[in-house]
Amino acid sequence: MYRGLPPYLSPEDLNTILHNALVEDVGSGDVTSESLLSREDQGHATFIMRQEGIIAGLTVAQYTFHLVDPALQCAWKYADGDAVDNNTIIGSCSGSLRSILTAERLSLNLMQRMSGIATLTSRMVERVQRYATRIRDTRKTVPGLRLIDKWAVLMGGGTNHRIGLYDRILIKDNHIEAVGGLAKSVQIAATKMPDFKIDVEARTIDEVDEALSVSHLIDVLLLDNMATYTTNGSFNTAPLKRAVDRIDHHIKTEATGGITLETVPLIAATGVDYISCGALTHSVQAIDIALNVDPL
Repeated sequence: MYRGLPPYLSPEDLNTILHNALVEDVGSGDVTSESLLSREDQGHATFIMRQEGIIAGLTVAQYTFHLVDPALQCAWKYADGDAVDNNTIIGSCSGSLRSILTAERLSLNLMQRMSGIATLTSRMVERVQRYATRIRDTRKTVPGLRLIDKWAVLMGGGTNHRIGLYDRILIKDNHIEAVGGLAKSVQIAATKMPDFKIDVEARTIDEVDEALSVSHLIDVLLLDNMATYTTNGSFNTAPLKRAVDRIDHHIKTEATGGITLETVPLIAATGVDYISCGALTHSVQAIDIALNVDPL
């Protein structure tokens, strides 16, 4: 399981993200805690995971508490990426009660979201484990939290695609329409940006054939919505399988569009190299994590 900060997220970057989030939440001060507690009031807080899943965000919580008050002491019973049963104590924090309560909401918000992403990713990875297919994320993330969202995917056993628009070329349908053809788009991009890998999206077998004509310039071919439900409710992967067979390993393949826990093993069975799923981050269901405080 993935441990530590990912290569695209430095400690300074993480501190900046959390600092901005604290400014948004705390503003000029936590007036509730400041009105009820003194700086000298000490306490102990216990984190409880109330649902079974993959815990993610412990490092983020640690950074958050330290930003609020460097004197706070956190101790974790698990590590990011561990599988945890429901109603399990995952760690604790001790120190100023005022500081603990100020950091509580942000740390829980991020832990719950990251754990939800990691848990869904882990379940998808488990569904395709008999195949060589890898589960990937997308750019469908919360603005300002992309690096954290993608980090959570790694904790769930998935892989990251590009981080943003700047680190990889991905030619999609609107680019193809704007330029006037898939092969032409790939050729232009390869000429102007020779140092970048190129992925391109194909929606039909004709576009697959067009991609094969410039296969030496393409790293991954995205096969968009080629596996869909029929009117009788069955899930039809035949067009996707046809495309994968036509490509015959000349280009790495990635299935996209409408990926769910139910469909992901059927899609993997077609032989695609990757399956990308926006729902990992854009439709995440947060894991229930609580923080119970006891004064000393």
